[in-house]
Amino acid sequence: MKPFPAAKPFPVARVLEVDLSRGTVSTSVLLSETYRLYPGGSALAAYLIARELKPRVDALSPDNMLVFAVSPLTGLGAPGLSRLVVAAKSPLTGTLGDSQGGGFFPAYLRANGWDAVVFRGRATRPVYLFIDGDKAELRPAEHLWGKVTGEVEDLIRAEIGHPVEVAQIGPAGERLVRFACVLSRATRANGRNGMGAVMGSKNLKAVVVRKATARQAADPGRLRALTADAKRRMAENAGMDGLGRDGTDGELLGHHQAGFLPTRNFSAGWFPEGAEKITGATMSATILKERETCFGCPVRCKRVVEVPGLVDPRYGGPEYETAASFGSYCGVSDLAVVARANQLCNMYGLDTISCGGTIAFAMEAYQKGILSKDDLGDDLGGLEPRFGDGEAVLKLIELIANREGVGDLLAEGSLRAARKLGRGAEDSSVTVKGQELPAHMPQYKPSVGLVYAVNPFGADHQSSEHDPVLTMPPDSRERERLARLGKWRGEPDNFALDEEKVRFAHATQCFYSMMDTLCLCQFVWGPAWQLYGPDDVLELCRAGLGWDASLDELMRVGERRINLMRAFNAREGFTRADDRLPARVFSGLPDGPAKGAHIDRETFERALTLYYHLAGWDPETGAPTPAKLKELSIGEEAL
Repeated sequence: MKPFPAAKPFPVARVLEVDLSRGTVSTSVLLSETYRLYPGGSALAAYLIARELKPRVDALSPDNMLVFAVSPLTGLGAPGLSRLVVAAKSPLTGTLGDSQGGGFFPAYLRANGWDAVVFRGRATRPVYLFIDGDKAELRPAEHLWGKVTGEVEDLIRAEIGHPVEVAQIGPAGERLVRFACVLSRATRANGRNGMGAVMGSKNLKAVVVRKATARQAADPGRLRALTADAKRRMAENAGMDGLGRDGTDGELLGHHQAGFLPTRNFSAGWFPEGAEKITGATMSATILKERETCFGCPVRCKRVVEVPGLVDPRYGGPEYETAASFGSYCGVSDLAVVARANQLCNMYGLDTISCGGTIAFAMEAYQKGILSKDDLGDDLGGLEPRFGDGEAVLKLIELIANREGVGDLLAEGSLRAARKLGRGAEDSSVTVKGQELPAHMPQYKPSVGLVYAVNPFGADHQSSEHDPVLTMPPDSRERERLARLGKWRGEPDNFALDEEKVRFAHATQCFYSMMDTLCLCQFVWGPAWQLYGPDDVLELCRAGLGWDASLDELMRVGERRINLMRAFNAREGFTRADDRLPARVFSGLPDGPAKGAHIDRETFERALTLYYHLAGWDPETGAPTPAKLKELSIGEEAL
């Protein structure tokens, strides 16, 4: 490959500043010196929030900030470069929360010339923001308020009369459901941490961007050379080929067969009566209508399903997390019901993981007599929230989205609902920092469990690499790529939580944090199994930006983001006591192929202490030490 020309100066970040209380729009610039430390996405959003937001602000008050952010790589016309971060203080966890989503909106936001949009205050009436290049204006949205996402998209497109992308909230966000999400194309969700509720609290219905010509790479030819073989790479990568064919739900059957598919609110690890009925392969063979993609991506992993009279294909189809959360979590084996649940969440704007997890909590609480018939009243029309009842699941989703009856309680998330119910209900809330667990069991993936605990905004399955990669042969492509992040002897199984696993957790968490900052799709770019590995990410930075970054610098970018968010949380009162896993992961699974599997509590506490020492955090409080903040160039101006 030809020598790369002299490195270009790092770009400045153009920020659109929106004061909803005053109804004004202005612009600002973040200088390149700072932007290189926080080069987009999650890190940029965290920096903008942490440097300004006052401590202990109510997440649903006008004082909270909301940030949409992309990166200087977004929309360059290569696979996996159209990701959006939406960030704010989370109404679900109280932490500095963020959420990632894909589609076409991110590429068009960047093509319009913006790196971030910052919202402050609260509009006196519902509004949406329309961005057309350098022009941006707030427009009335009373006529959109209360309508579901598909209808709103149609109305906005007709109103503007030009091709646009719409990121919006549904009725759940308007009603401040604490796990409401932000959706584009009514299918791509910035799902976690309740960012939709923050939008709703600000009377902000949507952000609309006009379609624009994509930005050019610093060296277009070099970028094409890097990404031209994407289809060949897919054909040679069985995991990626399967991802395109069956979507993420292709994982479900394997998790069940191993005994680690979360079932009946994580009380079991297998679902023998229903797992095969809700797998990706079953979906592909029965209700799959087509596969969709995101801007510039050949993987086409997005599902589009149709069940006549029940499921509308405009709302996409369920991913693995959704199939698990409304399927095995709730004991439901009807794929049509799972697909309908996915549609309702996309219509109303709900995070499927927290919604399914909260309904599974309610089912367990009802089974135990903690949630009573008196609590339910006539809300379910005679239905009872028992495991396996798909009709009850669908009814509860609508009650939650509209905050009606018992849905008003469950709209707070399972932890807050449990605390209100009392009588030991907290034992049935499977959360970290108040956020419901994704469908990857810590008993199977203990390093992922450790990251669930230390992750700044609670349990998240896309914040680190997963344990099984360490069991692959040392000469495999996956292990050779992973070797760029450290030396690994490998493990004979997934279940160790020793010094190597702690190093693995920290190193891959920093790498994934960097990807969330550069807004890279984790199915395309990554440290191990993806289409492109760590060296390809370096080449992407050179070809895309003229940024001659080293792997060490990129790892520091990821580490800086994590530490800034942890420092923010420390000032909000979070301590080591909040870095805990649900009690049930420390008890043996009752049956199935993984009967007896659990995490040893003392082993976990030792691993947590070791992680703190490795990360440079105070072992008593879990907060980054002043020396660590200085090492990462996180100064007072950032906090």
